[in-house]
Amino acid sequence: MNVQIVCDSASDLSPETLERYSLTMVPLKVTINGEEYEDGKTISPRDVYEKMRNGETPKTSQVSSQAFRETFTELVKNDQPFIYFAFSSELSGTYQSAKMVEEEIKEEYPHSQFEVIDTKAASLGCGLVAIRAAELAEDGYSFEDILEAGKYHAAHMEHIFTVADLEYLYRGGRVSKASAFVGSLLKIKPLLHMEDGKLVPLEKIRGSKKVWKRMIELMKERGKDLKHQRIGISHGDDLETARQLADMIRSEFETEDIRFEMVGSAVGAHAGPGTIALFFLNDTP
Repeated sequence: MNVQIVCDSASDLSPETLERYSLTMVPLKVTINGEEYEDGKTISPRDVYEKMRNGETPKTSQVSSQAFRETFTELVKNDQPFIYFAFSSELSGTYQSAKMVEEEIKEEYPHSQFEVIDTKAASLGCGLVAIRAAELAEDGYSFEDILEAGKYHAAHMEHIFTVADLEYLYRGGRVSKASAFVGSLLKIKPLLHMEDGKLVPLEKIRGSKKVWKRMIELMKERGKDLKHQRIGISHGDDLETARQLADMIRSEFETEDIRFEMVGSAVGAHAGPGTIALFFLNDTP
């Protein structure tokens, strides 16, 4: 491959997907009961969800500088051009760490060719950017063309998602205890999206069926050529609901390519089991 694509574990791509697209993945860290794990390598998302259901509150931390240094240096020493599409800088210090390592390595190896890109995306939003870039690399596109396409996909990637239980967002410090209690009591489902790389509440909706319907409405309002583009759905260990949402999307837009992935350990540690997230390209100029 003329250009290697690098992603991090917050892109929520399974080992099978990483292998299929020959992607290099660097892991974020998850700590449970004082024990540190590498997301997607030494702990699985299902393990994390099981522990959360049993009352554990996992903590997460960014990709280490050492992991970046080792990964980037190995590629550079092999004269391998690469592009790293990073988890949103608004949600993690991972991108900043990668930029610091980039500067050091480019100083040491001035002829190296690589870029570190802040996707301002998360979960499969980030993953779909990496997959598209990897497809172009596989087809022999130039470094500049792949970089441009990756940036375009990142800039136009919509994230619409909801969580099954506000309790997990409360535990992670994302909502107040009162909001979590009232929301659970009234079966209120928050709908969130991403704005310039930040998680932003969009609406509060009562009842699951209304949430899925609203997601479809938002796709119709924001999406571009939804029949022919690749749609992503990531889920917090709830494939059945993800498939139901996919059926609604196929019925509404005749979409041909819908990808499923499980929300990974690092992202799932904050969102919790039962999270459903939808990703598609918007029509914004």
